[in-house]
Amino acid sequence: MESVLRNTRVTLEMIKWEHSIFALPFALTATVLAAGGWPSLPKLCWIVWCMVMARSAAMGFNRWADAEIDAKNPRTKMRAIPAGQLSRGFVLAFTLVAAGLFIAGAAMLNHLTLLLSPVALLVVLAYSYMKRVTRWSHLVLGLALGIAPAAAWIAVRGSLDLRIVLLTAIVLLWVGGFDVLYACQDYEHDVRVGLNSIPAAFGLNGAFWIARIMHLTMAVLLFVFLHLFGLGTIALGGMCAVVLLLVYEHAIISPSDLRRMNAAFFTLNGVISMVFFASIAVDLLMHRG
Repeated sequence: MESVLRNTRVTLEMIKWEHSIFALPFALTATVLAAGGWPSLPKLCWIVWCMVMARSAAMGFNRWADAEIDAKNPRTKMRAIPAGQLSRGFVLAFTLVAAGLFIAGAAMLNHLTLLLSPVALLVVLAYSYMKRVTRWSHLVLGLALGIAPAAAWIAVRGSLDLRIVLLTAIVLLWVGGFDVLYACQDYEHDVRVGLNSIPAAFGLNGAFWIARIMHLTMAVLLFVFLHLFGLGTIALGGMCAVVLLLVYEHAIISPSDLRRMNAAFFTLNGVISMVFFASIAVDLLMHRG
């Protein structure tokens, strides 16, 4: 029992389950938009279930695939597998179980979600190998999180609306931009070992400018998104707050000072996703009322 509890604790730490807050609010936004309010409780629970299981599978697979790379990086060498806390076999088994539970959850939603579940898994798992292939792997991570709102829409409606694809693009640019910034911490390591990343390809200054362009484009698309769904003043206020938070995120770090990266990456991005969801949900529910 003690071993089981230890492995459970280490596994939860490994997959950073609390960081589900990044993508989940965007999926919930698509859920309330598709339903015109709150969907039924069982549907909502299965959507959350699928989100958590897909992310758990993706994180487990990433740690399994990157174990040797993590062991050589001073920032990541204390992760569960390199540190000897979990075996690669255990992590792979965990990944397979999470993937199976994701597909099972998709089957509880509708036929289309079940058919598309292997495609969704392929996208979220493929990211783990992209750094070996392309400097633009940050955008693949963005896509992995960005498909969440489109998937949630399909879960509610059983079909896809092209308007919600714009939210996929917004999340892709948001995640891609902050992942570029986060990767600046590994600039020297990536250059030394030959891993692909935007900081390694363009330097720290170039990486910061690329992240700024991504987030500026995202900010413009936010207001297009509001227009397409006919959302009102509360949602508009929320989008303005999101833009200001993005500006602040870029203000507290720089190519020469990455000390506040965790605050920019974890705290601010968690707040951004929650503000985004809350403002749209309140606007929609008040308008409906």
